[in-house]
Amino acid sequence: MDPFTTLRSRIVPLDRADVDTDQIIPARYLKATDKIGLGEGLFADWKCDPYGILDPDFPLNRSVCQGAQVLLADENFGCGSSREHAVWALMDWGIRSVLAPSFADIFRNNAFKNGFLPVELPAETIAGLFETLERNPWAEVVIDLENTRVTLPDGNLVDFQIDEFARFTLMNGMDQLDFLLTQEPQIVAYEEKHGKAPV
Repeated sequence: MDPFTTLRSRIVPLDRADVDTDQIIPARYLKATDKIGLGEGLFADWKCDPYGILDPDFPLNRSVCQGAQVLLADENFGCGSSREHAVWALMDWGIRSVLAPSFADIFRNNAFKNGFLPVELPAETIAGLFETLERNPWAEVVIDLENTRVTLPDGNLVDFQIDEFARFTLMNGMDQLDFLLTQEPQIVAYEEKHGKAPV
């Protein structure tokens, strides 16, 4: 995984609450066995009409949002089923982080395990960002994971909380298995001292 340290990006504004994983990546896309290409199905039922024609008003389809790596959403983002494909689809499209007032727990955990950063910010900060983007769709934020803060378009700083282990693995570009492998010398030393566990 790519390390996540500091990210400066424009923002995709998705002013909706309770965005569930079936909307993030509809079930018909779950047949894929590879993460590559899942971005095509990201918000498929919202970004296109039933005939597959792109809706020019949907945020992902706007030219200003092309290349943006941060999604802005309302509360309870990622609710619904536990599909890890939701995180994979966001990342395949190019999104590395979501800013929202709250997240579903399973989505948050899936995100951390895949090098994706969910950032929980106060509801008033999120509302202010939506207002800013209405005035200036090209506005950017800077997400500083090392110092756990977001620099808003107006220059103000907002701190956020994150589990310290998740922060460590994100900044080092590793998942839980990668971390365990770094502990191999200590594991071997323990087994040599105490004996291997019975199989």
